[in-house]
Amino acid sequence: MHALPRLGRTRGKGHPVPEATDVTDHGGGVWSIPVPIPDNPLGHTLVHLLDTDRGPVLIDTGWDDPTAWDALTAGLAACGTDVSAIHGILVTHHHPDHHGLSGQVREASGAWIAMHGADAHVVRRTREADPTLWLDYLAEKLAAAGAPEDHLAPLRAARTEGRTDFPGQRAALPDREIAPGELLDLPGRRLRAIWTPGHTPGHICLHLEEAHPATLRGHGRLFSGDHLLPEISPHIGLYEDPTDTHRTDPLGDYLSSLERVAALDPAEVLPAHQHAFTDAPARVRALLDHHEARLENLRALLAAPLTPWQLAERMEWNRPWPDIPYGSRNIAVSEAEAHLRRLVNLGRAEPVPGTDPVAYQAR
Repeated sequence: MHALPRLGRTRGKGHPVPEATDVTDHGGGVWSIPVPIPDNPLGHTLVHLLDTDRGPVLIDTGWDDPTAWDALTAGLAACGTDVSAIHGILVTHHHPDHHGLSGQVREASGAWIAMHGADAHVVRRTREADPTLWLDYLAEKLAAAGAPEDHLAPLRAARTEGRTDFPGQRAALPDREIAPGELLDLPGRRLRAIWTPGHTPGHICLHLEEAHPATLRGHGRLFSGDHLLPEISPHIGLYEDPTDTHRTDPLGDYLSSLERVAALDPAEVLPAHQHAFTDAPARVRALLDHHEARLENLRALLAAPLTPWQLAERMEWNRPWPDIPYGSRNIAVSEAEAHLRRLVNLGRAEPVPGTDPVAYQAR
């Protein structure tokens, strides 16, 4: 296999690169580069670099921000390469902390960009839609969820004042679409796409079907994006689309996708946030247990009818509801709605006839 130029790095598992201690050489032609996310408690996205016989490939790119770009290019230099050498970009999902810099990397290198078709659709429709459509949709959706007027007022003001800029409007269109189960065309590597919807409709994990460089027990390594993280559960909200009337079940998708990943039994998981870890099946079991307990807790809250907004107010978050920022409340309500939809699909809750906004009650 063609190797990137080395800068005195060790080849063992998990050893920091001496020239840039924030970059980690995971061995076997795999590195991770922490790329900062502005004003976000997650801190950074772990962009992974994979050496191939045709040149280096990135798995995700980070947020579209000058500081993030500087961190990415410095990280690539610490790995012994340059952004102009990037051959391809594999995007685990369309969120801006993963796909944001893809266009800029493509401009600098001529690299192709690939993602699952469902998320490619999200990127296309977001670029093409009238931004006011999204503001109107969000306001109507939140009103239907029971949001109070003081929460809706800023959205209506933004609509009136023409403030319609939001992440994703300029996201790069992919050049290729990744099919579930596809063995990707990366000479010298065996990297297979695993469709894992839930966090987004087209989220993918990437299974490196090669022996672990430190001979850990298990089957290869898994680039898990946001699907499987070592200490937190990813946000699972409704898939947003003003033009789509199809009733999705993102939480159901996510739980099924977890089972799919556990069956792979990778030796090591390389996620897009936090840190690498082992024993994916145990982590999957913990997440399945967590979501089952959460569904039962929410069902208990629904002993009396609640709107999605009222349910979100009563759910357990990482801070009290009054301390949650405005935008994060929108995300929280979407997560409450995804859990409600799962409870309804399981026959554990139902909408209360005649309520407006619609309230839900346990069955």
